[in-house]
Amino acid sequence: MKVINEEQYKQEVLNSNGVVLLDFYASWCGPCRMLAPVLEEIEDERKIPVFKMDVDECQVVPREYGVMSIPTVCIFKDGKFQEKFIGFMGKEQILTYVEKYL
Repeated sequence: MKVINEEQYKQEVLNSNGVVLLDFYASWCGPCRMLAPVLEEIEDERKIPVFKMDVDECQVVPREYGVMSIPTVCIFKDGKFQEKFIGFMGKEQILTYVEKYL
C-alpha cells in the first residue's frame, strides 16, 4: 500500500485503469490500523492497488467524497468513483463490495 497526498491522487487514482481502493485514514485511528493488514492482503492476493490518504494531512480530497468517519474506503474503476464503505470490515465483506467492479 502506498500513502499518497492530494497531488499524487490525480495520477494514482483518477488516471488509473481497473479497480483501485483509496483508504482514508489517520495514524491515531485504531480501526484504521486494524484495516491496514486486511487491505494489504487484498492488494497482494487480488492485485488490486490500494492507496492510503491521511485525513489529517489532506482535507480537500476527503471532503470531495464526504468522508466524515474513518476508516472510509472508496472504490474507483477506471478513475471514476463507484462507492464507499465506512469502518472496519473483514476481508470477505470488503470483497463483496470490490468484486462487483472486477
